[in-house]
Amino acid sequence: MKIYTKSGDKGQTSLVYGLRVPKYAGRVEAYGTCDEANSNIGLGLSFLPKEDEWNEFREMFHIVQTKLFHIGAELATPPDKQVGWPIQEADVEYLEQKIDQLDEALPQLTNFILPGGHPAAAALHVARTVVRRAERLTVQVAEQEQVNEVVVKYLNRLSDFLFVAARYANQKLGETEPNLHE
Repeated sequence: MKIYTKSGDKGQTSLVYGLRVPKYAGRVEAYGTCDEANSNIGLGLSFLPKEDEWNEFREMFHIVQTKLFHIGAELATPPDKQVGWPIQEADVEYLEQKIDQLDEALPQLTNFILPGGHPAAAALHVARTVVRRAERLTVQVAEQEQVNEVVVKYLNRLSDFLFVAARYANQKLGETEPNLHE
């Protein structure tokens, strides 16, 4: 199978089930932004030490990246069709549990922090901002056509998860979180 198809050379792409749309269509923007966030998560993980103590953290992210891929598939599917693995409330609850778990290991926030610190944490902060954009784009699509409402919830919670995960990475790696100087 070839990687290139040439079918998008004139500015259109196919959604799942073959519906052709412009590459700037809302659904394409939304799922493309999910892909961008997923890539930034992968970048962040690549900066982590290879030691076994990071295995549970990596496993969490394997689940998160898989779910983010599934969200992309949902957004790439026309509203009158169904996708094989829709995002569900249990997926949102998983994120909430992991946010609570990671947050327990962190000092309480007393002021605003700036994105940065260790390269892994900085990349997770970038992923967080990209997820926020994906959320905004998904909400925009949902105003015009049917979108699984749990997708918006998941993206909202995912940005919170990424914020806490970035803080956790900085903490475990001995990096100071940059503080906002007022």
